[in-house]
Amino acid sequence: MVQTIETQNLTLSYGDSIIIDELDLEIPKGEITVFIGGNGCGKSTLLRSIARLLKPKSGAVLLEGKAISKMSTKDVAKQMAILPQTPIAPEGLTVLQLVKQGRYPYQTWLKQWTDEDEKQVTNALKATGIEELKDRPVDSLSGGQRQRAWIAMTLAQDTDIVLLDEPTTYLDMTHQIEILDLLFELNEKEQRTIVMVLHDLNLACRYADNIVAIKDQKIYAQGKPEIVINCSLVRNVFGMECEIIMDPLLGTPLCIPYGKGRCILNKAGTMIGS
Repeated sequence: MVQTIETQNLTLSYGDSIIIDELDLEIPKGEITVFIGGNGCGKSTLLRSIARLLKPKSGAVLLEGKAISKMSTKDVAKQMAILPQTPIAPEGLTVLQLVKQGRYPYQTWLKQWTDEDEKQVTNALKATGIEELKDRPVDSLSGGQRQRAWIAMTLAQDTDIVLLDEPTTYLDMTHQIEILDLLFELNEKEQRTIVMVLHDLNLACRYADNIVAIKDQKIYAQGKPEIVINCSLVRNVFGMECEIIMDPLLGTPLCIPYGKGRCILNKAGTMIGS
């Protein structure tokens, strides 16, 4: 497996509380990797550490074999971009102004705005389909449009690696699929390595090449969804009983949870599907 990102004996904590303990993780290059797990298991904390937003208690994060702790902030920003959970733009900031922020790592006192910066911003607006919104204030956009604007900013950063913390949070079903389709196409067309935290297990199975399930501060399982996602994993990682069937559209694992709800009966009084 060719690694873009690797962690070695990585321990993360908030104060005395250990969140991730001596974690060894390999993330394959040019694929979509999704972190899954129960609330508070450390998915977002791990993503923040990979992006060097959180200093490890011990261990290291390696980027192409180099410890990111020894790299400059701008060098890291030229290789990976992160979209945090529910980012907030300053009031009145336009879409174009926001997307231009993605070019910050390339700016210096001697090197100001260039034709290359303009090209990357234009390409990012086009890739996310928001060219016509560039003069609109970010805070005037719908949830899906706003998320596309933030993704455009990360794309303008022109990195091979894109990290996203719950990019579909607070979006309706239509916009969730639009955003994930966009990321899927970026991976397919440009071979960008994409690492995401997702809560929806079925969407994770649909879009991920590589699933990383986290439990008890460690990796519970890692691999292709069709190999690692089963009833035992869902029971042990999420504490939920379920059935796993094949998605009728794509053939990926589909989790059907047990629980209370309406029971649909046919004319004979038999539950449909029994």
